[in-house]
Amino acid sequence: MELHTDVVTQYADFAAYARGYSPCLEEWSLGVVDDPEVQAWIAGLPGIKQQPNLVFAAARWHGVPAPGAYAALRDALLGDDGRIRATILERSTQTNEAGRLATLTPAFAALSAGEPMALLEVGASAGLCLYPDRYHYEWSTDGGTVTAGDGPTLACAVTGPAPLPAEPPTVAWRGGVDLNPLDVTDDDAMRWLTTLVFPEHDERRALLEQAIAVARTEPPEIVRGNLLEELPDLVDRVAAHGPVVVFHTAVIAYLEPDDRVRFHEMMTGLVAEGRCHWVSNEGKRVLPDVTATGPEVPDELATFVMGIDGRAVAWTHGHGHAMTWLG
Repeated sequence: MELHTDVVTQYADFAAYARGYSPCLEEWSLGVVDDPEVQAWIAGLPGIKQQPNLVFAAARWHGVPAPGAYAALRDALLGDDGRIRATILERSTQTNEAGRLATLTPAFAALSAGEPMALLEVGASAGLCLYPDRYHYEWSTDGGTVTAGDGPTLACAVTGPAPLPAEPPTVAWRGGVDLNPLDVTDDDAMRWLTTLVFPEHDERRALLEQAIAVARTEPPEIVRGNLLEELPDLVDRVAAHGPVVVFHTAVIAYLEPDDRVRFHEMMTGLVAEGRCHWVSNEGKRVLPDVTATGPEVPDELATFVMGIDGRAVAWTHGHGHAMTWLG
């Protein structure tokens, strides 16, 4: 969904995304769309802080029951004594969905070609997606189920000729860059990540707890800073550990449109110079020059587009549950 737009559009888009996936958040989003008073309350927040999952998570953080009726959310926001607003301003939607590794790992494995790699995440949050080598994958295809690896199970329905690996890639170094890195050993920060999981998604919450446990055995190195400023030097620094694969998922949408263009140009340049590979996994409108290299995405299809070195290779579910390979 597009974050840099008006409140009604954001919440209508989020309702469409949540339809059939989170009945509670669909109801809440549609409630906002029809409620000028709540729209005005949300519009009083800084632009990037108006996003639905951040507002909803902050309300839940302060006791609004979910699943639960829209009326309770409405009462909480309009009657806020400042605590919900403070949480919205302090926190961000650093969801860190480890399930996305089910769609990312085939791309990582194809790029590493069996060689240990340096895995560098843009917008890493707590770095929970930096451990593709620590999971058991079950990719269901028309020809049967393909499995690889050991650890917590990540399942994904796959269509198309995806290059599903027999083994996960080997990671020689893992880390990233984030404006606000989260310490995986910080219980409060991890509780916030748990709150960001949609209310009905008990399995995702359980996976998040497993992912936190995985990351705590070897916390990643995450640099605090602006990705547009820090990334090139970081790419060069970690190249000593092996071929560098830069990746990001549901991150670039947070950039202003001009900065998205700058980021695309920067990554295209780094790839052209042979300094790294690039795996992008973003909403279909976020990096239009990547999306345009593949088939046209139907308007009604809510999907991420995964790219390798700037070319679209797959349509992926936002939480890693499904993937359509475009080859």
